[in-house]
Amino acid sequence: MGGDALTSVPFDVLGADGYRWGKINGFKASDFMPPMKARKMDRCSQFAVAAVGLALKDAGLDLKEIDPVRVGIVLGSGFCGVSNSAEFLTGYFNGGVEGMIPMIFPNTVPNAPASYASIEHGFKGPNATLVQRFCSAESAFMLACRYIEEGRADVMLTGGTDELIPLIMKGFAALGQMKPAGAPFGEGGGIIVLESAEHAACRLATVKAGVETISTVGMLVAGREVEGLDLLMEGAAGCSLVSFSGTAADMPALLKRVCDTPAIDCGPVIGRSLAMGGTSMAVLLASLGPGQRGLHLAASPAGPCYAICFSGGRSVQP
Repeated sequence: MGGDALTSVPFDVLGADGYRWGKINGFKASDFMPPMKARKMDRCSQFAVAAVGLALKDAGLDLKEIDPVRVGIVLGSGFCGVSNSAEFLTGYFNGGVEGMIPMIFPNTVPNAPASYASIEHGFKGPNATLVQRFCSAESAFMLACRYIEEGRADVMLTGGTDELIPLIMKGFAALGQMKPAGAPFGEGGGIIVLESAEHAACRLATVKAGVETISTVGMLVAGREVEGLDLLMEGAAGCSLVSFSGTAADMPALLKRVCDTPAIDCGPVIGRSLAMGGTSMAVLLASLGPGQRGLHLAASPAGPCYAICFSGGRSVQP
């Protein structure tokens, strides 16, 4: 209690001590899928398949009893399968066309995690991946809500997944964005089962929370922050618990609006990733009591910003 899951970044990664990261060293993909399947996937996709499986189990969903065409997935990811992308391109730069490894090419595209999760769990509904900096998971969540609202699916798996490798750390260091006292980077997957109210009621599901409102602004323009925050926070009054993702916890104007509300910030505990919003929202939903209203805030330095309101233990049609 009161600790974190961060570890020291090895000296040879950045050539310096004092840095920490949220590297999941104990993750074994074979705990969640057959080893032969795991070997075909990039690490980011392994996270997605594992997290989706855990989310389905927690929701008590038996996919054998649901039309697979009515089940879909929308994921957010910052770097997607960056490790396999680096390996694939290194082969090309070092050996030309003959140096590329065809077997890993499918893992270099952004939608690999969502696609592997669909194949492994049998989804045949909408499938999309969004890459939008620190708000990738929130953008995915909003699109998943829209699919259900439009009647294109009854169940959507949504959230975010990211992997962390030394190359990413070295890249940010080269850009001057690595500071020992700065927010540490992390990895993993956070997945939410989003379901229409009618479908949840038909199967007598235990509802952790309902979606009330989703508000977003492109960015908080300098000199007009108040106007932007008024639009973003409309409908957020009365929330008794707030979660942060991305750089939302680093924005004084935003923090001022919720300074008296108990807050959840996963970043200092597990590290930040561009798609950590899935994890932050999942923690928020797990913490809400019946009738308790929660607010999830996410932001990227140059936009966008999101404010998503939930109502604990009550089924609400997105």
